[in-house]
Order: sequence, then C-alpha cells, then structure tokens
Amino acid sequence: MRLTLNVITSLACLLFIPSLSYANCEGLLNFESKKLHSKETINFCDNFKDKTLLIVNTASQCGFTPQFKELETLYKKYKDQGLEIIGFPSNDFRQEHKSEAETASVCFKNFGVTFTMLAPSAVTGKDKNSFYKALSDKTGKQPNWNFNKYFISKDHKSIEHFGSNTAPLNSTLEKLIAQSLINQ
Repeated sequence: MRLTLNVITSLACLLFIPSLSYANCEGLLNFESKKLHSKETINFCDNFKDKTLLIVNTASQCGFTPQFKELETLYKKYKDQGLEIIGFPSNDFRQEHKSEAETASVCFKNFGVTFTMLAPSAVTGKDKNSFYKALSDKTGKQPNWNFNKYFISKDHKSIEHFGSNTAPLNSTLEKLIAQSLINQ
C-alpha cells in the first residue's frame, strides 16, 4: 500500500511539473502559443525567461515583408548573446495569407527565417491575443501597421516600441539591442 501511494504521488508530481512552471510565471511571459504551421506549442516562460526579446507583428504580403531578411540577419548576429526574435503573423491589416502553410512558406522558404514564428493571431482590437494586450497595456501603443517592433529588455521591465519604418539593422533599434546585450 505504501509503495502504491509513493508511486501515485510521484506520478502526480511529474504530471504537475509542466503546469507548475507556467502557473509560476509572472507578467508578460505568462503566455503560450502554437508555432507557425506546427502542432508544437511554445511556452514563453520556459523558452524566453532570461532572454532579451524583439517582438514583431508580421504579414507575408506587406510592403515591409522584406524586413524578414534583416530580422533573420539580426537574429543570427545576436542570438548567441541572448536575443530572441518572435514573429506574430497577423491579418489585422489584411495582408496575411489565408493559410498557415502559405505564411510559413514565405517565412521559412522565401526568407530563411529561423527565429520563432507563431501561428497567426490578432495583435490589435478587441480580439488581440493576451501577449499583445499586455504589450499594449505596458507601452500604451498597439501596432498601427505590420512590422511594428517591441524591444523587451532581459529583465522584461523595459519595453520600447518601434514603428514599421524602423529597419532592424543599422538603426536605433539595433543600437539598443547591442547596448542591452553588452550590459547584461
């Protein structure tokens, strides 16, 4: 009987561990989403807890879509220093493909994106996902077009918004990222 109780207790603990980390997650990173064109989900607490983040709302049929190339270059340049880039495809501005397969093709095949891309979701309005709701609440700004960028410091206390026209490379955004990573 004692052995059975120990086995049951051990199993219950193992089953509880994944939800425990999510339950203990505070603030902005208390978010989970499906990856783009995948069954895999990504838990922000587990994956981005100690990272400097660049969040971008994307659309694969937008005039700013070529920024994927610069975002990928930026990611490769700084990922080993602690930068993570997370793309949130969205059709809020009517410039995203209707299928995840088409969106994934543009990102992964056309531009060689290796940074995290999530399943499409709303980033503005009443239906925006909870991560973008938290970003909007903290910054007072929501995307007014595709490829808006949010820099989030490693401690997740400092968040800065950059518009679509801010290029990922050779810009105030890259300078901020580089300076942040040096000061970690």
